[in-house]
Amino acid sequence: MADGLNEQRAFRVADLISDFHTLQRWIASVPVDPENQDDYYTEGWAALRQCSIDGQHILNCAAETRVPRVRGGPEEQEKAQLQQVMLDAFARRHEGQKIYLRQQAAQRWISWRDQVLQGQRPHSGHTSQLAACDAQLRVELAAITDDYIYSDMRSSDYQMGRWTDEDPSLRHVQRWVRARR
Repeated sequence: MADGLNEQRAFRVADLISDFHTLQRWIASVPVDPENQDDYYTEGWAALRQCSIDGQHILNCAAETRVPRVRGGPEEQEKAQLQQVMLDAFARRHEGQKIYLRQQAAQRWISWRDQVLQGQRPHSGHTSQLAACDAQLRVELAAITDDYIYSDMRSSDYQMGRWTDEDPSLRHVQRWVRARR
């Protein structure tokens, strides 16, 4: 029996796709190569390149188009299709947000590093300060967990008044991501 929520599901899918599209634009706009190629293998620049690769990967992942046939008529079939698309869009947005936050951490690292170096090339007098920058980057990257992303995005959706009644669980999102690695 139809539950009358397909319009809300469709709006939710549209919101998720819009969010993901915005995240993809932001991810793609971040530079991945330093001005000075001596910095190419430093932690922050390596993190930015990995974010770019991850962003391209999540964009290129094929959508799951197989939806099982369900009983109950066309509205129930539409419901099943919308729920499948919702999982896909939700998981892509989740991964996009994780990549975006990792990029922000790496960009802060670049800023800190620039403040330490003040236009100079690294030398022994910078060692401890640069090590502190690297350590802070690692701390920030470690804090960007699936649990944090899921909770933060749910809170944001709630604050925006979005319909979240059928959002997939974190476990379903993680399963979707693992299946595409």
